[in-house]
Amino acid sequence: MAAAGFLTSCQCPWAASSSGLAVTPTMNDTNAPVTVHRASGKLGKIERLDPALDSLLDQGAIIEKLAVGFDWSEGPVWMPGNYLLFSDVPMNAIFKWEPTNGVIIHISPSGYTGSTPRGGEPGSNGLTRDKQGRLIACQHGDRRVARWEKDKFVTVADKYEGKRFNSPNDVVVKSNGDIYFTDPPYGLPKNIDDPTKEIPFQGVYRVAGGKVTLLTDEITRPNGLAFSPDEKTLYVASSDPKKAIWMAYPIKDDGTLGAGRVFFDATAMQTGKKGLPDGMKVDKEGNLWATGPGGIFIISPAGKHLGTLATGQATANCAWGDDGSTLYITADMFLCRVKTKTKGAGW
Repeated sequence: MAAAGFLTSCQCPWAASSSGLAVTPTMNDTNAPVTVHRASGKLGKIERLDPALDSLLDQGAIIEKLAVGFDWSEGPVWMPGNYLLFSDVPMNAIFKWEPTNGVIIHISPSGYTGSTPRGGEPGSNGLTRDKQGRLIACQHGDRRVARWEKDKFVTVADKYEGKRFNSPNDVVVKSNGDIYFTDPPYGLPKNIDDPTKEIPFQGVYRVAGGKVTLLTDEITRPNGLAFSPDEKTLYVASSDPKKAIWMAYPIKDDGTLGAGRVFFDATAMQTGKKGLPDGMKVDKEGNLWATGPGGIFIISPAGKHLGTLATGQATANCAWGDDGSTLYITADMFLCRVKTKTKGAGW
């Protein structure tokens, strides 16, 4: 049984049927219910800008739709039991997807466990696994990074120097177990102007040995993050439309960061396209698969734009799955995937 107040996949009261999976947001009094359906066919197109992309994607590769109907899908992670978990932030739920069973609700509430309904984006956002394979979640509403353990969330970090975080957004775990995460204001009911905001900046942090360290506060809207395959570089996305960039920071021997540099600038590429730099993953060759204006940018380690998975949607995040060669994508109302010729870093 799950802890009191939590619904898990084995006891979810919403039943999937031919009419879809009806989902009502938990502890959210402003967002409407949604109905999730299986989906098929392709979404958008793949834009090829450099011949080097041919070594990463077949000419016939497509962005394949798996499910549709979410409010704002986010934070996918492939789990040891061979299934995908991902968030729907306004719905305050974590969904589970399997090839045979499709989509079910896995955990609800996922990011806000309070007793007073609130609006905005209260749910979990970025998800990852720790070294033991346990789920780690960024929780907007509870303003913390938490671990799912024994059918309940356990706090990993919720404060910096005694002040509550804004709303942890995305998270990665280093091979030594250190946890790195970003803390923009998107999960606060009134965003940057929320009166409950306690920290005057938006930071990138590390948790090591139970201690929280501020790594940088120079990014106005830090969002997605990823390590290079050798873990010597931390990439951080900036989802500020005035500075839509990806930063690259050298990681020092003690786990802190050196001076950052702009790795890629997409500020001028926003016209007519949905989305901003958000979640990302890195493949074994060090290429970034980074959500940005119009879809997922594929960028070489040298910073060359090789092509784009042009979903045409505001695309939030992605994750390697299956045998490490499939890229799963959360794109607004859609869950999608692309079969690639590479594998994720660490697979």
